[in-house]
Amino acid sequence: MKLPYGWSRARPVFDDPNLVSCAGLVPVMALAERAGLSELVSSRVAIRTTTVRSAAVNPAGKLTSIVAGMAAGADCIDDLDVIRSGGMRRLFGGVYAPATLGQFLREFTHGHCMQLASVARAHLVGLVQASGLLPGIEDQVFIDIDSLLRPVYGHAKQGGSFGHTKIAGRQVLRRGLSPLATTISTTQGAPVVAGIRLRAGRAASGKGAASMVAEAIATARVAGASGEILVRGDSAYGNHAVVAACVKAGARFSVVLTKNPAVTAAIASIPDDAWTPVHYPGAVTDPDTGELISDAEVAETEFTAFTSTKHPVTARLVVRRVRDRAHDQAGDQELFPVWRHHPFFTNNTEPTADADITHRRHAIIETVFADLIDGPLAHLPSGQFAANSAWAICAAITHNLLRAAGTLTSPRHATARGATLRRHIVTVPDRIARPQRRPVLHLPEHWPWAEQWNTLWHNVFRPATGPPRVA
Repeated sequence: MKLPYGWSRARPVFDDPNLVSCAGLVPVMALAERAGLSELVSSRVAIRTTTVRSAAVNPAGKLTSIVAGMAAGADCIDDLDVIRSGGMRRLFGGVYAPATLGQFLREFTHGHCMQLASVARAHLVGLVQASGLLPGIEDQVFIDIDSLLRPVYGHAKQGGSFGHTKIAGRQVLRRGLSPLATTISTTQGAPVVAGIRLRAGRAASGKGAASMVAEAIATARVAGASGEILVRGDSAYGNHAVVAACVKAGARFSVVLTKNPAVTAAIASIPDDAWTPVHYPGAVTDPDTGELISDAEVAETEFTAFTSTKHPVTARLVVRRVRDRAHDQAGDQELFPVWRHHPFFTNNTEPTADADITHRRHAIIETVFADLIDGPLAHLPSGQFAANSAWAICAAITHNLLRAAGTLTSPRHATARGATLRRHIVTVPDRIARPQRRPVLHLPEHWPWAEQWNTLWHNVFRPATGPPRVA
């Protein structure tokens, strides 16, 4: 590809009111409305007392504007101006300026964020019903919980404080805010965000985890999870409150336990002949011996946890052990094998090796974090804590909306990254025309994903669904 020399004398002019850069917002936002986003916001989010009288007017229109901007790639308040470019006002009504949306977010309090969180959960249920999101939800569901630390800078950020995070495998202290998130996934469907809650950077990882797990289980049940639900988490969530919430809600649990004398004694009691090799997906075998090129082994024993509480829990303690290679790297001669043990506590009924593989798939929540960080959560844009909390919840709504749109597009897009969905579906240039007063979108010729885009359009705009409202 080579640019002709004549273009050096060209003159760019941004003056066409009929061009838009994000035509994919039409079917995507139509899907959001089909799942009831505006109605949910209008009925559940009510800002009575405001600093600026006009700031709380039409919360449904302002929140859907934020979601639309995030779906188009906005990761800060100023970037939300993308929904006002070109002919966007001809496609949508109630398009707001970034300054208005930022003012609206600053009116949020903790109570308003709780209202918006209930909207996010109900909208997820609506998306499941409208798009077939989370296939196989009636058979088995996995709920994962974890937290991350998003860096912030400057002392004006409310809640910004130093917390522990891991960078390049090392624990470091970093100033930031700490969202706690739960995800729902199935064996056939990619994970979606069941809930997200912003906390101060120094907050303990497990703070508020029990209530988050209970809300996620309830959301999964309403969405159609009539079968088994398995809650997975690392050592920050291997506590009595989280396990009790799972038991009370009728869900199974698989959480890592922090090593203590009781856990160490239980591991030591496992006989040497009880350890069996575990075949992880993608593992290879030695062509000469036929054995796995891995020294990971698993075993289990019965264990009673939380004995210092009123309601101790007895379940399986599954332990994975691997050889400690630190001695080999130091050049020491190994007289006997030294093992590193990784225990987790579960009432999962799968065989030991399968239970270990299922538990390790908890890492799927990291793919959701990667999508959020590569999108709306690249920044927490406001200086006010509640505004950033509302921003994080809108990011979760956007993630679920794009995931549902991908499900209606093609099997490939059903599990694609958020950046891929924005590039293939949302950020499609378009010229608006109205021959015979009928709106027509002129999209690029030879668009690589034109067939999939048309599939999304026809799946969203079924006969019972009208066209988008024209301003």
